Amino acid sequence: MQIQVNTDHNVEGREALVHWVESEVSHTLGRFSDQITRVEVHLGDENSGKSGGDDKRCLMEARIAARQPLAVSHHAGSLNDALSGAAEKMKRSLETSLGRLKDHHGRDSIRGNEVGNEAGDASQTDEAVTEPVINKQMS
Repeated sequence: MQIQVNTDHNVEGREALVHWVESEVSHTLGRFSDQITRVEVHLGDENSGKSGGDDKRCLMEARIAARQPLAVSHHAGSLNDALSGAAEKMKRSLETSLGRLKDHHGRDSIRGNEVGNEAGDASQTDEAVTEPVINKQMS
């Protein structure tokens, strides 16, 4: 799992911040590392210099092999809280999304063939696709 960290110009401490973000993301999302190809973390200070409430933002996007990417965002008073909140949201989102690929006994679910469709693509079957016929009456 590759972790990419992006910050706006209002966030300081680039090198130490990158190591901290990588360890936090690896710790929280580590159990999904074989299914995630890349995680992008975008950190920003929306009020830049003004003191205020929840002005720190963390946007996290996980690229999952053969699936659409998942994105979550969290606002908080500090970058630590924003990152932790976004990581927890991403973990729940991955549990929901990837958990559906297995049934409650740990076996592959029928939903697992929807993306990538190793068992066969429905568009390549011999079944004819029929469109509904609309009868129009002329008056």
